[in-house]
Amino acid sequence: MASEDLHARVIDALRTVIDPEMHVDLVTAKMIKECALDGRDLKLDVELTTPACPLKDVIERDVRAALAKVEGLGRVGLVFSARVRSAPALAASGPIPGLRNIVAIAAGKGGVGKSTVATNVAVALARDGARTGILDADIHGPSVAKMFDLGGAKPEGRGNRILPIEVGVGAKHPLKVMSMAFFLDDSQPVVWRGPMLHKALQQFLHDVDWGELDYLVLDLPPGTGDVQISLTQLVPLSGALLVTTPQDVALLDVRKAAVMFAKVNVPILGVIENMGAFECPGCHEVHSIFGEGGGESLAKELGVPFLGRIPLHPSVREGGDAGLPIVASKQPGAAGEALLDCARKLAGQVSVRAAQGGYAVELPVL
Repeated sequence: MASEDLHARVIDALRTVIDPEMHVDLVTAKMIKECALDGRDLKLDVELTTPACPLKDVIERDVRAALAKVEGLGRVGLVFSARVRSAPALAASGPIPGLRNIVAIAAGKGGVGKSTVATNVAVALARDGARTGILDADIHGPSVAKMFDLGGAKPEGRGNRILPIEVGVGAKHPLKVMSMAFFLDDSQPVVWRGPMLHKALQQFLHDVDWGELDYLVLDLPPGTGDVQISLTQLVPLSGALLVTTPQDVALLDVRKAAVMFAKVNVPILGVIENMGAFECPGCHEVHSIFGEGGGESLAKELGVPFLGRIPLHPSVREGGDAGLPIVASKQPGAAGEALLDCARKLAGQVSVRAAQGGYAVELPVL
């Protein structure tokens, strides 16, 4: 009876610990995977909603503080595991078996570093332990293969399905990559119109053997045209991440992308401001070459999370050109750390949407 009483008091203590993103206590959120007593000592396994949890340290601090108040409790062996929940629409319809979440990386215009952000986000999620894939959905201008130094790579087939190219990025699971670039010569343009683009995306989504993935990252082309519309028809998206640079001309087009996603009921998971301030390596003066604060102000205007600002630094460009995204390097620097933080916040937003059980979205009229 004493052990049962102690166990009940432990559970009551854990009910006071609130997940800072979902705003639900750990017990109600079913995040307690194991809670076992050996005498007075406790073995506790807290199951996070993503291995890329941005607030793991906060949760650990709050758990230990709550358990410290439980009278008679001995040593606490606390471990963390993770299980990514499926987006409700994917779980219900299961259009692509094994895929838990599909996240679109979008911008209203080219030249804002969207593909660079997409590749680094995918690598960051994989390095944090999530099973991750990236699909280069920019059929006319695929660049993801270049960013992983996959020139000349040719996917193999298994039965009637295509196997994605797997890239080791220093993670537990390899990153799975698919791009139109694998099927074309570098100088060969894709001169296709809407129906053919739709068919290609359908094959990349449904005829590729993606296996079990926590996140499939989609690098979308610029604009609000055929590819974006086709994707919303082919699969239910967990949400979209908007990438912008700080200047007003970029924000004009990103607003249009936000409205487009709202019209097709795809939630905006957040905004990332790329190409932020540049610190001169010689004099250490900070220069806002493209302006500052535009992405954050846009996020406030749309009522969506601002996930972070990526400083302008040559290492980001150099990593993409060399086939080694900056977050996979041994010294990611300030830009790499910012991208890692943004990826974790994005994973957190996906978890929040999954916990809410719905994806209806409303944005202000712009």
